[in-house]
Amino acid sequence: MNMEFTRKLPIPKEIKERYPVTPEMAAQKQKNDEAIQAIFRGESNKLLLVIGPCSADNEAAVLDYMDRLRRLQDEVADKIVMVPRLYTNKPRTTGEGYKGMLHQPNPNERPDLLKGVVAIRKLHMRALAETGFSCADEMLYPDNHRYLSDLLSYVAVGARSVENQQHRLTASGLDIPVGMKNPTSGNIPVLMNSLVAAQHSHTFLYRGWEVTSKGNPLAHAILRGYVNKHGQSLPNYHYEDLLYLYEEYQKAGLQNPGVVVDANHANSGKHPFEQIRITKEVLHSCRYNPTLRGIVKGVMIESYLEDGCQPVDGGVYGKSITDPCIGWEKTEALVREIAETL
Repeated sequence: MNMEFTRKLPIPKEIKERYPVTPEMAAQKQKNDEAIQAIFRGESNKLLLVIGPCSADNEAAVLDYMDRLRRLQDEVADKIVMVPRLYTNKPRTTGEGYKGMLHQPNPNERPDLLKGVVAIRKLHMRALAETGFSCADEMLYPDNHRYLSDLLSYVAVGARSVENQQHRLTASGLDIPVGMKNPTSGNIPVLMNSLVAAQHSHTFLYRGWEVTSKGNPLAHAILRGYVNKHGQSLPNYHYEDLLYLYEEYQKAGLQNPGVVVDANHANSGKHPFEQIRITKEVLHSCRYNPTLRGIVKGVMIESYLEDGCQPVDGGVYGKSITDPCIGWEKTEALVREIAETL
């Protein structure tokens, strides 16, 4: 093999024993889980907001953001349930660039996966203990999920991963909502196939074990826009797109049909301020057609302390070093407007 085996890392069980979740933290996560899952089961008409930085690149800034988000959540708790994006590993289109805190706890230093595994667990633990939020993370690497499995309330499977069999089968064994993004091509039948796989039982190889999953009835779609053969970003959040997805759900006969609209990425063309307009349009579509409100469970928004993005060594506190985000002032205004609209 053309690779060097650097060192053996602790298995998830060992990391969890070193950094255990307290009974109080577990109880808070259970409370969060119940509120989030009630939305996907249709038992709650609150709107889910999966909201936060593109990547969790700085512990102090991320926790500062979450502390502010906690106060805002308490203000709109009768209409909205927030799940902070605490994304600790990032896909890169070409494989180059900052791959998240898992790889580089300090973005300006060389990769160190041992420090990274510890850093991401500690960050999720601090978020839960200090703000009461059990967060969302992307399942970029299925084998790594168990390092955080007792801390997460929501998992996303990205557009580049959704066609991968291991991601689909692992999603079928989770007991929290898993959002499956449409592939970068925008192919909705492929997305529906991933949901069928995630909602059904499978026997497969996972972390050296033969395992049998029970199927995940809370697996659902995320619409994030797509890219055509010329590399142009195109949206799929419009009324007609939502109606088409609803019809595909009806044909598939899946449990708990639902969609979360990703207001950034290809839907916005990575123009972060467009997220404000896109969110409003999605809510307008739901008001116009109550059937759509039945399947639109939430919106995903990339938001941080400062508008935009910067290079890895930019040095601006609370400004994204991956995709551009809306800053805190715009975030506050948008969340309050959503609550008033609902």
